Amino acid sequence: MASTRKVTVSTDVHGHTAGWADATPAPGPAPADSRAAAFFDIDNTMMQGASIYWFARGLAARRHFTTGDLARFAWQQARFRLLATEHAGDMSQARQAALAFVQGWRVGDVERLAEEIFDELMAPRIWAGTRRLAQHHLDAGQRVWLVSAAPVEIGRVIAARLGLTGAIGTVAEVVDGAYTGRLVGELMHGPAKADAVTQLATVEGLDLARCAAYSDSRNDLPMLDAVGRAVAVNPDGALLRTARERGWEVRDFRTGRRAARIAVPSTAALGLLAGAVSAGRVLHRRRRPA
Repeated sequence: MASTRKVTVSTDVHGHTAGWADATPAPGPAPADSRAAAFFDIDNTMMQGASIYWFARGLAARRHFTTGDLARFAWQQARFRLLATEHAGDMSQARQAALAFVQGWRVGDVERLAEEIFDELMAPRIWAGTRRLAQHHLDAGQRVWLVSAAPVEIGRVIAARLGLTGAIGTVAEVVDGAYTGRLVGELMHGPAKADAVTQLATVEGLDLARCAAYSDSRNDLPMLDAVGRAVAVNPDGALLRTARERGWEVRDFRTGRRAARIAVPSTAALGLLAGAVSAGRVLHRRRRPA
C-alpha cells in the first residue's frame, strides 16, 4: 500500500518554500514533455563527496569550529556510512544529529554561508558529467530537482547556483528566523525521498512513468523505483549490482583509484547527518555568525 506520509512545506524568513527551492529554471526550448522531470541525489551523484561535509569544512575555515572537531566529524561520517542501517535506532540517532547541527542558528546566516562555501569548496567538486545529464533535461524543457537528506537550505543554494528548478531536503523548524532544534517531518532519506517525489509529482502534474531519477546509493532504491527511468551514477557496490540485475543505465564519472575510494557502502546523507552529532555540539559552544 502506498505511503500516506506528507511532506511539510514551510516558508523561511526570506519567503522561500522550505520543502523545495523556488529557483528559476535555466531558459531553454519549449517543453518537449511538460509532464516529465528529473530528480538527482546530491552527495556522490551531483557532487564528489558530501555537501554537508564541505559545508563543515567551510565553517572550520571560518573558525566556527576547529580542525580537530572537523576530523571527529569526518570520522563519524565514515563510521555511519559503513555501519548505519534502516533500523529505528539509527534513524533516531540521525534525527538527533540533524537537530544538533542547526539548533540556534539563524536561517539567514546558514544561507549566506552556504552560498559562500558552495562557491569556494563545492562548485569545483560538481561532477561535470552529472551536470551535463541535468542540463540535458533542462534543454528538453523538463524540470530538474535535487533530492537530498542534507538540510534544504544547502540543497536550495546548490540548485540555484546550477540553474536547476529547486531542491527537496530535510527541513528544520524555524521560529523568529532561527532554528528551534526540531525537524518538520522526517529526514529526507530512503522511502521519504520517494514519498516527496510522488507528492511533488502530484502538485506539479508530473507523470512519474515519464520521469528519471539519478543516484549513487542503494538507499535511494525507493526513489529510483518510483520513476520510469532509473540511472545509477557513480554507484556503490550494492546499487551497481541492482542496476545490472534490472538493466538500468549506469554512468560512472570516476576513474581508477578515485572510484575505488569513493564507492563504499553508504547511507548517503543519513550517515553524514549522524556524523554531525559531535559537530553540532561544538557549534553550540563556539560563536555563531554575526
